[in-house]
Amino acid sequence: MTSGSSPHPPPVGEARPDPRADEVLKCLRSVIDPELGDTIVDLGMVRAVTISDDDVTVDVALTIAACPLRAQIERDVRGHVAALDWVRGVEVRVASMDAEERAAVMARARWKAREDAPETAVPARTRVLAIASGKGGVGKSSVTVNLGVALARRGFTVGILDADIWGFSVPRLLGMEGDVEARQGKMVPLEQTVGAGLVRVLSMGFLADEEQAIMWRGLVLNRAVQQFLQDAHWGDLDYLLIDLPPGTGDIQMGLARLLPRTELLVVTTPPVAAQKVAARAADMARRGYLRVAGVIENMSDFTCEHGTTYALFGSGGGERLAHSLGVPLVGSIPLHPDMAAAGDAGTPVAAAGGELADVFAEMARTIAEDVAPLIEAEGCSARLVQRVEAAVARGEAEAG
Repeated sequence: MTSGSSPHPPPVGEARPDPRADEVLKCLRSVIDPELGDTIVDLGMVRAVTISDDDVTVDVALTIAACPLRAQIERDVRGHVAALDWVRGVEVRVASMDAEERAAVMARARWKAREDAPETAVPARTRVLAIASGKGGVGKSSVTVNLGVALARRGFTVGILDADIWGFSVPRLLGMEGDVEARQGKMVPLEQTVGAGLVRVLSMGFLADEEQAIMWRGLVLNRAVQQFLQDAHWGDLDYLLIDLPPGTGDIQMGLARLLPRTELLVVTTPPVAAQKVAARAADMARRGYLRVAGVIENMSDFTCEHGTTYALFGSGGGERLAHSLGVPLVGSIPLHPDMAAAGDAGTPVAAAGGELADVFAEMARTIAEDVAPLIEAEGCSARLVQRVEAAVARGEAEAG
């Protein structure tokens, strides 16, 4: 026997397990079921991974055939596996769980319910999207505000929570000012009608002077965000956009605990250095079992008045980051002087018409139709437990 050889080689004709299957499973641990805030691997939804040459087939079992998140889970599985360098093609085969598998998911759901986050004032049906970046200066707040306005123009009711406690800028970008009123001991967000929709906003900027330094850290910061989520009359919301501070600190970790159904949109700029830093924000999210929903590239190509386009900061950065994370590129926002001017004037470009408005309108469409479509209340975690319990009960009745 040669050194290092296996003492028990597989019988002749028996295929050796492909070690790349473990790599695929590790990759699939980044695919989060938004209803339960857990990975599809830990939930037992991945039945098998089959590799033929460089083609991968993933068998996924859903609780029911008509799962409202089926398309999203398929898309996330395909995107994450395709991001592996050696993968040539990905096939996702979807089936329904049997009674035993549903019972296991039910047990997991009950366990997660015991570990559940504190109750917040954000409705269960609301899709929560945190706008994150690994560093400052990428235009994250401008993206948050204009994306919120673009979603409202589609007729949605959108909440914007300015969680950048130190560097709040949302009120100025929206041209909103005023005092936050209290109703029954809870804060009432300021409102702004946008087209057929509505934007509701809470920010430290309504509670402190814009030039006043907020010298908080740790638990005090988390408590401020917790109050914005729990002690506020948000009302019925379709989307809640959370403008996170740069980095991966206290507020980001606190949000993962307070709202585990939060999904991240990662903002980057074209340079490679910016992508590396932005990837840390995605890594933070996945360590907290938050789904990374997509990437937005800001400050992409600049087109001068003569029609010549210049890639001042490089090109393709957003696409590269999205591919490496296995998520879609939601959109690329060109470098345009109107963005800064509109922010200073408090008139978001998404509401003004023109090239930038069209870009944000398309991103809002992508989010509403593909990346984070609204789910009916029955798709939420508590209802999922009830649905699984009912399916198990039916299965047991049929077996009896």
